[in-house]
Amino acid sequence: MTSEDNKALVRRFYEEIDKGNIDVLDELVAENYIDHNPPPFPVAPGREGLKQAFKLFLEATPGYHRIEEQIAEGDKVVTRMTSFGKHEGDLPGAPRTGNDLKMTSITIHRIADGKLAEKWSEKDVITFLKQIGVMKQ
Repeated sequence: MTSEDNKALVRRFYEEIDKGNIDVLDELVAENYIDHNPPPFPVAPGREGLKQAFKLFLEATPGYHRIEEQIAEGDKVVTRMTSFGKHEGDLPGAPRTGNDLKMTSITIHRIADGKLAEKWSEKDVITFLKQIGVMKQ
């Protein structure tokens, strides 16, 4: 796959997640997917754990991702994005607040055999925790 193909794969991944299409992860994500920055609650390993995490966040914080910039080289894609949502349901340790959410992140995906195989991510978690009421403003 070319760098442009890899960027398109990552864009499609976020577009499908934003639509709530969790089942497409079987097509886009390797079964043995490695998330180097998993959510702070227990999920299964691999693609199944990613599905569990996205399902929980889609139900509790529906919203969308806006890709600001992408850079690709070799088998890796770096994506700088902003995520928007609303805290409409409970998260582990964070009951529903109804607050609007906005979080920035930079994520690196490694692509293997046309699928997302690994992910590293740096997120503005402090702002997110404040928005869901876990930390004081």
